[in-house]
Amino acid sequence: MSREKEIKTNAMRILERQKIPYQVLQYECEEFIDGMHSAELTGAPVDQSFKTLVAKGKSGQYYVFVLPIAKEVDLKKAARAVGEKSVEMIHVKDITAVTGYVRGGCSPIGMKKQFPTVVEQSAEQYDQIYVSGGRIGTTLILSPGDLLRVSRAKYGDFAVEE
Repeated sequence: MSREKEIKTNAMRILERQKIPYQVLQYECEEFIDGMHSAELTGAPVDQSFKTLVAKGKSGQYYVFVLPIAKEVDLKKAARAVGEKSVEMIHVKDITAVTGYVRGGCSPIGMKKQFPTVVEQSAEQYDQIYVSGGRIGTTLILSPGDLLRVSRAKYGDFAVEE
């Protein structure tokens, strides 16, 4: 850890306020790179590395889906997981307006509003998972149970192989 003062993200402040243990992995990165490249840069295990995607339901409600970086959202399963007729991924240009985070730095913790959140059930098998820390170049490591608690999420089955 460098001696520079670490800049806390909203996600980190929330975890600390709720006394939830976590670790931070930081890496040099000027712009968005996908989760696979982030895992390569940090040495994070791919199976335990999760990305955060946001979708909008037919009702107009936004939903957050946290899934392994090597998988994609099955939109039909995702809609069922949140009780919607259908969901579609939001456009990249809308990420900041909806979540308060930038593409590649979207954390399931500490968005502008608390949206219904579903974590892919495969996370349950790990002691720790890796998720975005709220800015590009920052990854948080925490237990899946703690992630569920802090983001008021539930487990669901909605991911498919790419």
